[in-house]
Formats: sequence, C-alpha cells, structure tokens
Amino acid sequence: MNTRKIILETKGILILILALYFTLVVVGNLTDYGTNYAFVEHVLKMDTTFNSPNLMWRAIDSPVFHNLFYWIIILTEILAATYLWFGGIKLLNKNNFIQTKGRKLALKGLLASMILWFGYFITIGGEWFAMWQSDTWNGLNPAFRMFVISGILFISLLHKD
Repeated sequence: MNTRKIILETKGILILILALYFTLVVVGNLTDYGTNYAFVEHVLKMDTTFNSPNLMWRAIDSPVFHNLFYWIIILTEILAATYLWFGGIKLLNKNNFIQTKGRKLALKGLLASMILWFGYFITIGGEWFAMWQSDTWNGLNPAFRMFVISGILFISLLHKD
C-alpha cells in the first residue's frame, strides 16, 4: 500500500469520526432537547454572569429567540455532519476525481464546524453574551477543543498528500 493512499484513508477515517461526533450531538440535541436548550437559554439570558449593568443590555430573555438560536446551532451541526459523512466516504474511494470531491465536501463540513465553535460559541456566546463569566454555563473549553480538532483536520486536508 502506498503512502498517499494511507494518508488519504487516515484523513477519511478522521473525517468520518468527526461526522459521527456531529451525528451523536444532533441526536442528543433532538432527543434531549431541554438539556442543551437550557444551556442556550442561560447563556443568552446572561443570568449566571457578573451582571454588570454595562453588559446586561445584551441579554435576551425571549424563549422565541432562545429556540431560534438553538435551532441555528442544530442546523449547523446537521450541515457539518452531512458534509463530513459524504466527504469522508468519498475520501476513502480509490478514484482520484471522487477523492477530490470528497476533500471539497469535507472542507465544507469542517468550515461549518469551525463557524459553529469559533463563531457561535467562542465569539458570540463567549464574548458577546459573556459566557466566560459563568461557572455553570460555560462551554468555551469544549468549543475551543472542537475548533482545534476541526482546524487541524482542515489544515491536513489542504495539504497535498
């Protein structure tokens, strides 16, 4: 087996593991909606932050917006999972054309993942809604971990085999 094939298969397998991760997250979010909804609700309400009057105007206390934000997160997870499943499967194909298509799909899935973790959780949740101030509803460490995993896979896919 040549080195290029081993590298591509490894990348494909890692992409499929991330696809499985997102699938499990989506299943969890849909079957146990209330648990992670509570996370989104508390982050948006900013009710466990330092309650600084200079920041509290940002808080959103509307269940309509809590559900909207949560569904945006879930739909982004579904998008990432879908791209990653199709991309990972195509990366395992022996045909170079199909592998190239797989790489593009996987990169889109990884971009969706990075938007989710860096854009939604770290930037919007962490900074705008001051999630970093909460001891209870703080998802910055897991978000950073997932952003790094996605980023490493993204860079590895950009690198020619």
